[in-house]
Amino acid sequence: MTDMTEQSRTRAPGDAPDTPSMRKAQTTRRGGGDPATRGRTTIADGVVEKIAGLAARDVVGVHALGSGISRTFGAVRDRVPGGSSKSVTRGVKAEVGEVQTALDLEIVVDYGVSISEVARDVRENVIAAVERMAGLEVVEVNIAVSDVKLPEEEDEEPEPRIQ
Repeated sequence: MTDMTEQSRTRAPGDAPDTPSMRKAQTTRRGGGDPATRGRTTIADGVVEKIAGLAARDVVGVHALGSGISRTFGAVRDRVPGGSSKSVTRGVKAEVGEVQTALDLEIVVDYGVSISEVARDVRENVIAAVERMAGLEVVEVNIAVSDVKLPEEEDEEPEPRIQ
């Protein structure tokens, strides 16, 4: 009985009755707005570097990322038990702000491909992946082509031997 009296006192004549959907809407507003806007999300440079590295490797004509020396040291580091594997982010550097990011990539292209087309495709793929996954605006993607992989050259990272 008290419950009905309280409702009738707070509701003006002609107002809609109290419904579960109205109560839910009131509880959503209680904390100060949309729950998705409460708090802050930060994204580490390494996260953006991984996304960009994988997106760049998906482009046809990209043989590898990183310079010859970094790939050689990375291959050795990857084979050491317990060593940290940075092969995904090798050749990628990201500077991440609150809403924007800038990327520098160092790539090795396959012989015979158009470097300008590969660079354009890498930019498009990296920008799409980072903006979709991280929600950051990509302001620039700088690409340095450090080498061309010739068909007769052996890979610097041979397959690991199983003993």
